[in-house]
Amino acid sequence: MRITVLAGGVGGARFLLGMRERLAQAGGGHELTAVVNTGDDAWVAGLRITPDLDSIMYALAGVNDTARGWGREGETERVSAELTAWGVGWPWFTLGDLDLGAHIARTSWLREGLPLSTAVERLTARWPLGARLLPATDDEVETWVRVDDPAESGRTIHFQEWWVRYRSSLAALGFEHRGQAEARPAPGVLNAIADADVVVLAPSNPVVSIGTIIDIPGIRDALRATSAPVIGVSPIIGGAVVRGMADACLSAIGVATAADAVALHYGARASGGLLDGWLIDEVDAALVPGIESGGIATRAVPLWMRDPATSSALADDVLSLAEAVRG
Repeated sequence: MRITVLAGGVGGARFLLGMRERLAQAGGGHELTAVVNTGDDAWVAGLRITPDLDSIMYALAGVNDTARGWGREGETERVSAELTAWGVGWPWFTLGDLDLGAHIARTSWLREGLPLSTAVERLTARWPLGARLLPATDDEVETWVRVDDPAESGRTIHFQEWWVRYRSSLAALGFEHRGQAEARPAPGVLNAIADADVVVLAPSNPVVSIGTIIDIPGIRDALRATSAPVIGVSPIIGGAVVRGMADACLSAIGVATAADAVALHYGARASGGLLDGWLIDEVDAALVPGIESGGIATRAVPLWMRDPATSSALADDVLSLAEAVRG
């Protein structure tokens, strides 16, 4: 079985861990591919930083810091302290010393003229991840946020500044994905979608993670054209975000923080949208009829990924719904 997951950040990483476990339990020659958001990427202190790719890589490698939710376990931050002392980089954006090793290696390869996808392949070869990671694009596509700042009308800041420095305390008026119109899917991305047996939209931020991926020219069309069922997992449980600040992002585009609203935002593939199926949490079971009336097969199941067992169970629910849709 070939599973392709569109993913970003911690939610995507946890889901991929569960799907990897589920496929391992099934045995056989399964293929797991993650198409990962690159809209959070940035140049910091002369280094190319790819937060979502790194978070997923570290999680699958088992070297991530589970307490903080980002970076490597056992980190030190001496280099970041020195950069701050020199006035270089973003003092509010701390890079661990082990993490910097990955950034330096990646930037070195990019400076040599290699594409990001090749750099990712080299980085991930260090560990047996049990999955192939593909950046959504090799081109630089960065998310910028138009914020409501009384002190500066029309202010636009990088997504990382809005997310990390301000913790979304500045209301977002909209998002700009700079470079997106000219971007192309990275090698292997369109084939991974076209050749999949199941395509999954992970429970990642619908606006700045999944949304950034699917708006790269060619990817939305590939999702609509694939013969595989496209199944989404809600990142909203009981009207609240599972992690992060997706509610602030949804509000900026006029979508309610609700499992049914996100499903209808993606839309039914039968009506020109993206989804064949949608999983919501049991606490939102009353929303099932309304979502299904929009043409999306929906099931209410436990969505909290607390450990490998619950994450694997969620992956099993995804595959079960895909089989029902296919049937």
